[in-house]
Amino acid sequence: MSLAEGAAQTQAAAHPITSRHPKGGNLVWRRFRRHRLAMLGLILTGILALVTLFSQFIAPFEPEGYNSNYTYAPPQRLHWIRSGDNGIVFGPYVHGLKVEIDYDSGRRRFAVDDTVVHPVGLFVQGDPYKLWGIIPTSRHLFGPLEKDAPMYLLGADRLGRDVLSRTLLGGRISLTIGLLGVMLSFVLGVLLGGMSGYFGGAIDNIIQRLIEFLQSIPSIPLWIGLAAALPKDIPPAQVYFLITLILATIGWTGLARVVRGRFLQLKSEDFVKAAKLDGCSPLRTMRKHMVPSFASHIIAALTLAIPNMILAETALSFLGIGLRPPAISWGVLLQEAQNIRSVATAPWLFVPGVAVVISVLSLNFLGDGLRDAADPRR
Repeated sequence: MSLAEGAAQTQAAAHPITSRHPKGGNLVWRRFRRHRLAMLGLILTGILALVTLFSQFIAPFEPEGYNSNYTYAPPQRLHWIRSGDNGIVFGPYVHGLKVEIDYDSGRRRFAVDDTVVHPVGLFVQGDPYKLWGIIPTSRHLFGPLEKDAPMYLLGADRLGRDVLSRTLLGGRISLTIGLLGVMLSFVLGVLLGGMSGYFGGAIDNIIQRLIEFLQSIPSIPLWIGLAAALPKDIPPAQVYFLITLILATIGWTGLARVVRGRFLQLKSEDFVKAAKLDGCSPLRTMRKHMVPSFASHIIAALTLAIPNMILAETALSFLGIGLRPPAISWGVLLQEAQNIRSVATAPWLFVPGVAVVISVLSLNFLGDGLRDAADPRR
């Protein structure tokens, strides 16, 4: 048996929870299932992932589709049972909307018109789009059966655009920025933190001073400075990519500190010494032996880091220094709720904020559950 094989066996014995033995995985899963909030977070995260993946299909309208006759239209209630010519009719529908003028304030307002019925169907033909930018189709999960019929289940914005459709489409950018940003932060944090803890000396001093410098700068001014450096005339896709780089550049320091601390503990372990004696390079020793020994902790840390990335993108776009229209994200949509009229007369414009809260809470619950389940001391 080679020293490398002996190192793997020693590592598995020292860390039974994170080894490849199936009983370790079953133990982690049993602990995770007992954590009710973690299971709730897992379910909500799965739903968010599916909704984000098929958001164009689920959304009843195209996000840029508008109707100036229904600006700031309130949310409509979905009904299921109505009286028809042939008796009781069962099926989803919404009532029509009619405009009334409030002569005291000089503003118009919408009232429900019970005499008008707009049936709602499943898998209806609607606005054309390309699913995942590849498959051309016009089929939507649900929508009005009549063309141009008003159906604003979560209300409309100042241009008469459907808030529900825009919120669903906005999740594609807000959630994927968190995932991509965390992946880049993971690479930087593990690589630089591992080098700092493994080599020590001058390399450790340089990397730690860099981390302390980045952590000493207030986050919001740093975001503003980096985002302000982006040219205003670049396409939204490039802005998306550069914002992801900005968030990743700032977000790797915490993980690097954790990895450094664990590497300082592990580099004196027998399996690490055996890997060195067997001729493993430093990079291979870190990648094959040291990082897997606390992979569960890294996974939990990454899960907890995604909400911070989502909040950072939302804050940047809300302040107008991140993504800008025509790009659609939850932060961009919340810009509509920055004026007093929105707060007073159109509170449904805060729906993207509710989506942010749900996604952040679900990911935090999931991360807490993973961390607790993978901790062998519990």
